[in-house]
Amino acid sequence: MQEKSTVLTSAFEQEVYDGLTAQPKFLSSKYFYDEIGDKLFQDIMAMPEYYLTDCEFHILEYHKERIAEIFTNSNKPFSLFELGAGDGKKTKILLRHFSEKDIDFDYSPIDISQNALDQLETAVTKELPSVEINTIQGTYFDTLADIGKSSNKRKVILFLGSNIGNLLHPQAISFLKNMQEVLNEDDLIFMGFDQKKNPQAILDAYNDKTGITEAFNKNILARINKEMDGNFDLDKFIHWEVYDPETGTAKSYLVSKEKQAIRISGLDLEVNFKAWETIHTEISQKYDDDVVAWLANEAGLKITHHFSDENKFYKNYIFKKKIG
Repeated sequence: MQEKSTVLTSAFEQEVYDGLTAQPKFLSSKYFYDEIGDKLFQDIMAMPEYYLTDCEFHILEYHKERIAEIFTNSNKPFSLFELGAGDGKKTKILLRHFSEKDIDFDYSPIDISQNALDQLETAVTKELPSVEINTIQGTYFDTLADIGKSSNKRKVILFLGSNIGNLLHPQAISFLKNMQEVLNEDDLIFMGFDQKKNPQAILDAYNDKTGITEAFNKNILARINKEMDGNFDLDKFIHWEVYDPETGTAKSYLVSKEKQAIRISGLDLEVNFKAWETIHTEISQKYDDDVVAWLANEAGLKITHHFSDENKFYKNYIFKKKIG
């Protein structure tokens, strides 16, 4: 492993350097996303095996009246913030309903991908011109403090798609605590949690036979090649998924098929791989009611409502700040 002699100028560069010089190696799934990664994730959400999207669509469509009642809280205006908004297809169910009911709200989608935000702003402006939209580019962690300061209105924070599952429990508690700290007494969090279920259904959702999920994981290597002058041969890595039904943790890896040396000129770094050595790229945690209640309590939150699809594969929970 060659020592770094260049100055790293971005969080992406720093995290790639740290992850590929660690043992075992790892890379963050948040860097799967660029214009290509955004499209691949849209393709994943459209796969029949990826049940999460359809489940949450069902919940939002079927329960939108009740959700609107809870969000408006006696017709008070509110600001709707969405962490990891992506293409906003599910959120538009709520935006359209709120717009049709003349509910007084504004919408601030937040995403690490400026490309996704630009597409979402264009779509919302065209399809729902009465909705006030203000995009915010950044990570969840970077933008939470801004949310706390940004509005005198009541706040509702959306976190859909079970993105909380990308964090192990200690990280999730820390993240929920950070969210709790920006809430006032009447503010809400509306968050999706993928539920524990048949392990095969979970494996199929994250390891489709068409290879879309593999391409999505490998896009981080493609980004390193493009943005840091790396020479990863993507065909020399396979995507591997495992799921532990005891802990509810699904993990994704890229596995080197052979001994190889990778040069990343932009980092002045050479990375050596043994045959079958791994890069851990993602976790996707699965939950049940007891675990969600425990996480909430540890973070100073309480569950006020929850909604499920008909198969109980997936749930959206509403949290408030615990007072006293």
